[in-house]
Amino acid sequence: MTRYPRDMIGYGPRIPDAQWPNGAKVAVQFVLNYEEGGENCVLHGDAASEAFLSDIPGAAMWPGQRHWNMESIYEYGARAGFWRLHRLFTGAAIPVTIYGVASALARSPEQVAAMKSAGWEIASHGLKWVEHKDMPEAEERAAIAEAIRLHTEVVGEEPRGWYTGRCSENTVRLAAETGQFDYISDTYDDDLPYWREYGDRDQLIIPYTLEANDMRFATAPGWVTGEDFGSYLKDAFDTLYAEGQAGSPKMMSIGLHCRLVGRPGKIAALKRFIDYILSFDDVWCPTRLEIAEHWAKTHPHERRERPSEMTREDFVSRFGGIFEHSAWIAEGAHDLELGPAHDTALGLHNALARVFRTAAPDKRLGVLTAHPDLAGKLAAAGRLTAESTSEQAGAGLDMLTDEERETFTRLNGDYVEKHGFPFIIAVRDHDKASIMAAFDRRIGNDRDTEFAEACRQVERIAEFRLKDLLP
Repeated sequence: MTRYPRDMIGYGPRIPDAQWPNGAKVAVQFVLNYEEGGENCVLHGDAASEAFLSDIPGAAMWPGQRHWNMESIYEYGARAGFWRLHRLFTGAAIPVTIYGVASALARSPEQVAAMKSAGWEIASHGLKWVEHKDMPEAEERAAIAEAIRLHTEVVGEEPRGWYTGRCSENTVRLAAETGQFDYISDTYDDDLPYWREYGDRDQLIIPYTLEANDMRFATAPGWVTGEDFGSYLKDAFDTLYAEGQAGSPKMMSIGLHCRLVGRPGKIAALKRFIDYILSFDDVWCPTRLEIAEHWAKTHPHERRERPSEMTREDFVSRFGGIFEHSAWIAEGAHDLELGPAHDTALGLHNALARVFRTAAPDKRLGVLTAHPDLAGKLAAAGRLTAESTSEQAGAGLDMLTDEERETFTRLNGDYVEKHGFPFIIAVRDHDKASIMAAFDRRIGNDRDTEFAEACRQVERIAEFRLKDLLP
């Protein structure tokens, strides 16, 4: 059994109504990453200096040495940039979420006090601002636990949100397994929060951003001037606001860093953007924790059956009748590479149809001949499958006049004699009159044409049946 763990569908076309407070058309959420004092530095016991997200082009780590210039750039974020941003956001009465590296917070008590006095949320940004990708699972689990412990000690309360940034493939699962966090943000895959299941834990995910993010002042391709950043933010906001006006409110995350946008030449454009969004009455500027609390209340998680996670026995029992009396199709589909994208009606239909389409002609013929005649003897005797009974009744084929029944019987006989399989049609697409018209039209087709059409109708019937069972 092959399973593909990545979720390539998400909400798909079934985007939920966010129902933001007071009918807001978009939730604009500002994150301020506080990493200064938690970055790679030999003073912190690291093997080399930091090389990431600074104003030094092409910076490289210096093994075993302090990088004085790099350190001073990070220090600017703590000494000047933070306070400039603090004045901006408190002046605009917009609360922000701090992604606080625990060791950095421990080295910045005055900044922590300012965050708390402003009523800002302080989420955990890990123990140190270092890569997790090569950490053994046990080491990373211990680092997460120590980040929670130190954060609680320094801030005075436990973090309720988590974002690592430089994460491993295990990070989200390990953070969820702590049971500590109202939300985790180590994803970039949606414009709305969503739920993930980890064992018995239903974990809310609030995706973050690397594009509406001032980190692109330090990456290529990136922002050159503050106006580059501000223009991008405005375009993103305008698009999301228009979607909200059309009835599909979304969330806009904006990522900031004290040492980057905290510079005078960059922050001016951010201020203009803030002034712009404050000119709207129907925009909500919450913390991420406020979004998490709203989502958990408005869109609580509901567990449902997921075909990609079923045992073979359960899968075949549940879906073996989707193609009439042809459980072998479900057996073949269970052996395919299934994943979250196949946990919907259309997704699973594609998997089942692949098995049917690639089967030998005699196997597909067996599926066709497994279908009953329309309004035939089996229907009269009450011996159809429950699905076929419901489908035929829905088209009024259980309420035929004697003349109509005789006509169907004659047409069924002529059709089978000519083509070698019953006349098959997805009756949910039709009424009694259009079924009769299709009968008259199709009976004159050659066998190959009609075989292909009958196979298409079988797939359409299967699609309807799956939509009765799955989203």
